[in-house]
Amino acid sequence: MSQLSDISRYTDEFLRIRECGDWSNAVNGLQVENSGKVTKIGAAVDASTRTFSAAAERGVDLLLVHHGLFWPGLQAVTGAFRRQVALLLERDIALYSAHLPLDVHPLVGNNAQLTAALALHDPVPFLEMKGQLVGLRSTMAVARDDLHRRLEQSLGGAVKLLASGPTITASIGVITGGAGSEIYAAAREGVDTFITGEAPHWAAVAAEELRVNLFLGGHYATETFGVKALAAHLAERFSIPWEFIAAPTGL
Repeated sequence: MSQLSDISRYTDEFLRIRECGDWSNAVNGLQVENSGKVTKIGAAVDASTRTFSAAAERGVDLLLVHHGLFWPGLQAVTGAFRRQVALLLERDIALYSAHLPLDVHPLVGNNAQLTAALALHDPVPFLEMKGQLVGLRSTMAVARDDLHRRLEQSLGGAVKLLASGPTITASIGVITGGAGSEIYAAAREGVDTFITGEAPHWAAVAAEELRVNLFLGGHYATETFGVKALAAHLAERFSIPWEFIAAPTGL
């Protein structure tokens, strides 16, 4: 049995929680305490009633998420928000959230894990956001159709391809989640093939104008990697079992 304070302190340092910039509503780090004991770690992409209920059913007392409890911003503790908070407190579940600190981590980060799954060679950080480089770029020649196949295999589902760029890639950029609106910035850095989760409608037109291949693997699907890798890392370090809680959004 491990103490929540020890795990939380270690994770803060491991992910550089206090050093990474992020949107204010991310509220990275320990968002909700429990009574202090941790016997099982859960990992989920989103903080929600669905994931909290599943965590309670599976005996999880520390839940790691990528999108935390406060994404909607400041709000009264009423309605759905009250239900979520009550469920955590009643079932003694601690909630730890890491957004950009998890995206950018070189070992367990979403981008690092996805580029490794795709077998992209020698990725280097690229594209600044909130004071740090948030994506990974690989200078690598890959057949576009082969990359499409690899991505669908890694994500376990269909991937939308806007095939506006070269059939053989020269520079592949990866930013998981909802980074499609960064397509102009990616193109300025020489990327001819951009992999992300989702994009606004206008990004399809931008991809055509910029002659960039745009792969959309799903916001949820591209961000399952980091929480799984982080949970596995903490489970090994603190000798605690862990489990992934799947709650796909369809986006």
